[in-house]
Amino acid sequence: MKLKFYLSLTFLVLSLTSYSQIKILFDASKAESASNADWVIDADQNNLGFSATGATLGSGNESNPQQFPIPLQSTVTSTTPETYWKGAISSWGIDCVKQGYQVETLPYNGQITYGLSSNLQDLSRYKVFIVCEPNILFSATEKAAILNFVKNGGGLFMVSDHNISDRNNDSWDSPHIWNDLLTNNTVETNPFGIAYDYVNISGASTNVNLLAPDSILNGAIGKVSQAEWFNGTTMTLTPAKNATATGRIFTTGSSITGTTNVMFATAHYGAGKVAAIADSSPCDDGTGDTGDNSLYNGYWNDAAGNHRPLLMNATIWLATSKTVTAIPEHQADDRKLTVYPNPVRDGKLHVESITETSAPATIRIMDLAGKTMKTIQTGTQTTLVDVTGIPTGTYLIRVTTENTILSRVIEIIQ
Repeated sequence: MKLKFYLSLTFLVLSLTSYSQIKILFDASKAESASNADWVIDADQNNLGFSATGATLGSGNESNPQQFPIPLQSTVTSTTPETYWKGAISSWGIDCVKQGYQVETLPYNGQITYGLSSNLQDLSRYKVFIVCEPNILFSATEKAAILNFVKNGGGLFMVSDHNISDRNNDSWDSPHIWNDLLTNNTVETNPFGIAYDYVNISGASTNVNLLAPDSILNGAIGKVSQAEWFNGTTMTLTPAKNATATGRIFTTGSSITGTTNVMFATAHYGAGKVAAIADSSPCDDGTGDTGDNSLYNGYWNDAAGNHRPLLMNATIWLATSKTVTAIPEHQADDRKLTVYPNPVRDGKLHVESITETSAPATIRIMDLAGKTMKTIQTGTQTTLVDVTGIPTGTYLIRVTTENTILSRVIEIIQ
């Protein structure tokens, strides 16, 4: 009876979020429109000034986006051009609306919080948080909010630029700011298994990881076969910190199964997901602040048009909740996940899962509070898991692939 109770509880907690309720928040609180950048989906005012001490209203002519874009997104149709809104990532915003999402901007003076009911733009109210090249450090409170947002089911899109790309002269640029969030927080060190490198590279690459086809490289908006950087950086993965960290696109000549020279990466963390890109140029649609020196159309034109499907497929992936197939004990042998023996008494657990053929999978054993006790990666559907050292108790075993999550409750007796 206890096993069935925990299975039912797991199934209820990890249910699918309604598609019609999905809201996406684009950040503009970290000087995303400073200097020659204009990483906003819409701005009808250009009255911000940025300096090393922050943003000041009325001291400059940089984009100052408000919470809701104008004209209202309810008036956007399938044929609405991205110039309907004014911003260097208005194409991204308009495409999100055309997919049925509601988009908002966190203004320059907005708060990044999680679980603060008095904040009408608290991250708990959104499914996806997109931060395109932050130029101001996240505070300790903000870092905890972002990580807990992801941990509890949110989707985070991290966009970086190259090393030494500080736009507001505060001595911090986006790769350093992202790494500070990931390594200097109160939640967990390097939770995503992703770190930005401090380099500056340019060039096109067709080095796409198609070994495990998924909805990011071949999704609703199209197939992705290349990417092109114009002064971007790369990433390094640490699977020992997060076994789900996966490189999707690599620089030319790099191993597509390796952990270095990554241009685009993804990871799962807790109940949420992360997408990370190492250059902001692919996001630029060329129609931002006309007062800036240069505008480039990387979203539509560069990399033979591959950047739009890459960014939008990843956004859709982030906005799609993970689901759990919970298998009752009496149905275990003829359904999708079999574990035996259960209880486990000799430290060896056999796991047989019916998922996508030859799909890479992550097997994770967690206690009932959600703490991970053991994680392994496998490319086979039958795996022997050593649970020696895990204390006696009740645990959840979860098998995760790109498109499937299977869970069972097990008892370990040492």
